Amino acid sequence: MMTLHPKVIDLTLDRMHRLLAALGNPERQLPPVIHIAGTNGKGSTQAMIRAGLEASGATVHAYTSPHLARFHERIRLAGDLISEPALTALLDECVQANGPDSITFFEITTAAALLAFARTPADFTLLEVGLGGRLDATNVIDSPRLTIITPVSIDHQQYLGETLPEIAGEKAGIIKRGVPVIVGPQAPEGLAVIEAKAARMGAPVLAYGQHWHVAEERNRLIFQDDSGLLDLPLPNLPGPHQIQNAGAAIAALRALGRDEAACEAAVSGAVWPARMQRLRHGPLVEIAPQVELWLDGGHNPAGGEAIAATLARMPKRPTFLICGMLNTKDVTGYMRPLAAHATRLYAVSIPGEKNTLPAEATRDAALSASLPATAAASVAEALGAITATEPAARVLICGSLYLAGAILRENG
Repeated sequence: MMTLHPKVIDLTLDRMHRLLAALGNPERQLPPVIHIAGTNGKGSTQAMIRAGLEASGATVHAYTSPHLARFHERIRLAGDLISEPALTALLDECVQANGPDSITFFEITTAAALLAFARTPADFTLLEVGLGGRLDATNVIDSPRLTIITPVSIDHQQYLGETLPEIAGEKAGIIKRGVPVIVGPQAPEGLAVIEAKAARMGAPVLAYGQHWHVAEERNRLIFQDDSGLLDLPLPNLPGPHQIQNAGAAIAALRALGRDEAACEAAVSGAVWPARMQRLRHGPLVEIAPQVELWLDGGHNPAGGEAIAATLARMPKRPTFLICGMLNTKDVTGYMRPLAAHATRLYAVSIPGEKNTLPAEATRDAALSASLPATAAASVAEALGAITATEPAARVLICGSLYLAGAILRENG
């Protein structure tokens, strides 16, 4: 499938509409769709919504990208990851329907997911945008039940625009006529674009700071909207940024008529790998049994700020970063907020990834962000170097979802 179109990313909906028509338009036969766009927090927000809906007895399809360890993670059918035989049959059917015409890998796999969702009964379909929104392959749903825009920040400028209003305009492309849109915390210039698009589409807006509020108070999550106040546990996904993701998820659940028990399940029952995930088992843990080992896939400046805020709240402990990044990212912008919280960064190349930034370039970017840094040949080598001097350190492997995926595969 990777040979079907020369470009990995080519934002347009023409090829997608053509293929879906050849497949009988499965996008028109889905259970009610909740469509989620944004720069950061899409996956965590989706995971919380799914946990809340499933706790209330609903069956839920979910589509997310990219995958970490296995492609099957992208497609969840009525609660379960798609099986290998089902995925193979769907992809074969999509390739046959597409014929000799060009199509990207993401487009044809998204079509396969929509086909699977249309053929499997469920109560809801959660669709996470791959990139942007307006021209993303998932943006083929005419009348979703709800749309959600999580915080928008600068990322993927080569595809979405150089300024925050331009990027927000692309994300706002998922807003549909008359369909309510949940809006997470936004910079004022981004919010203005989103609200203007919603006004043109006659889409009711439920925005953070206006229609709903969320905050941490005395180690509890406090959510308030027109329906009242909820006093809930803090999210089990670590980090202060998960408060705002939980707020968007709760606002969505309330808009869907779910009760307090569903909202509590959303924050206490969600699982989302590589978002400040503690690694407790596997070969890497065995290399350094006294180390407090963490994994995170954040990869843009907003992600760096979220990690820094999480580290700032942790008990004091010598903290080291093992970092690998793609050559398309704002590496120094990602590292700058981390400099105050790390003793040293060990830079690695991402194994098997053609767009990896070389370890030496990542090291140089860290140095330019005033973060002491060393290049290492591998994560295991870096971990060995850290434990030679600080056997009980805190170590965070970070910088890319692709690095996180490699770690999850190798660490079992």
